[in-house]
Amino acid sequence: MSKELWKGNEAIAEAAVRAGLQAYFGYPITPQTELLEYLSRRMPDLGRVFVQAESEVAAINMVYGAACTGVRVMTSSSSPGMSLMQEGLSYIAGSEVPCVLVDMMRGGPGLGNIAPGQADYFQLVKGGGHGDYHSIVLAPASVQEAVTLTYTAFDLAEKHRAIVIIAADGNIGQMMEPVIMPPMREIVTGDGGWQLTGARGREHRVIASIGLEPEQLEAINFRLQARYAAIQASEVRYAELDTDDADILIVAFGSAARIAHSAIREARARGIRVGLLRPITLWPFPSARIAELTKRISRVLVVEMNAGQMVEDVRLAVGSQASVDFFGRLGGFVPMPDEILGQIAAIAARSPAAAPAGAGDLTGFQKPIRSWQA
Repeated sequence: MSKELWKGNEAIAEAAVRAGLQAYFGYPITPQTELLEYLSRRMPDLGRVFVQAESEVAAINMVYGAACTGVRVMTSSSSPGMSLMQEGLSYIAGSEVPCVLVDMMRGGPGLGNIAPGQADYFQLVKGGGHGDYHSIVLAPASVQEAVTLTYTAFDLAEKHRAIVIIAADGNIGQMMEPVIMPPMREIVTGDGGWQLTGARGREHRVIASIGLEPEQLEAINFRLQARYAAIQASEVRYAELDTDDADILIVAFGSAARIAHSAIREARARGIRVGLLRPITLWPFPSARIAELTKRISRVLVVEMNAGQMVEDVRLAVGSQASVDFFGRLGGFVPMPDEILGQIAAIAARSPAAAPAGAGDLTGFQKPIRSWQA
């Protein structure tokens, strides 16, 4: 297989097609619009369903309806559009039907801007909609990884009858990189015993998220929680770099992790032993691995393109085993390697037992250290 140059949004769209995507419903919003535009041509050419809905609310409810029939279905959006979809996502989770979403995150809050961001973490990882539910959240750090994770997402959704979200910041959607595309899968239709395929020769099936009696709704919730426990036991994904001898551990995802990688190379060239733990699944979160690493690594730096969201999960994983610093850029700014390098230098200069500079205040993003010399 040869490598081809692909733009992130279009690569994700093609990966979904090759994974067997049968129906797509979406609404344009920057910086993911090229994904929708690509599928508007590709899906009809293959005789598959493409609908540009009148809004994100309409799109997610179309996804809900198609998912109930068992077809491979997807939508994509960006941060404000994802906010509009939250009620529908809660209904989908409560109905236990599989679907895939792509969130190409941008700066916020509000309408924000079209620059890359990572401030959707709480919305995606902590549920977003009402009720006790989780989505599997996958965070690619390259176009190739976005392709691979999208291709895998449909299998995960069907395996666990769950929502799977590709959480990519706008950089991933807009950059162009060499990619090896996966093979085209045949579309296989089957009956898992729950799909709405027409009650011919069998009892009627009902898919709904309503449970008017508390006993009924509690039973549904217990079933969901058992499913989430199984996902946490089997689907945690992460990548590591130079953690074997690290004195400082950086935790970052997506583009922030790629940029941190550059800072780590420079820090090591200067004699500072730094490693990287990159969560690939934001949920389920690699808490156990972070806890294991911080039994011997006493200083942690979390880098995000937000005001500090994943850092809360890192602190829960670390407990009292290590100090945790935070560095973030807001509003669509991307952290630069020299900024992260400056943070690493400041941490390395502190005693390992000292309190983190950013603990309990806002200095982690209000006053970033701009360079090694600062």
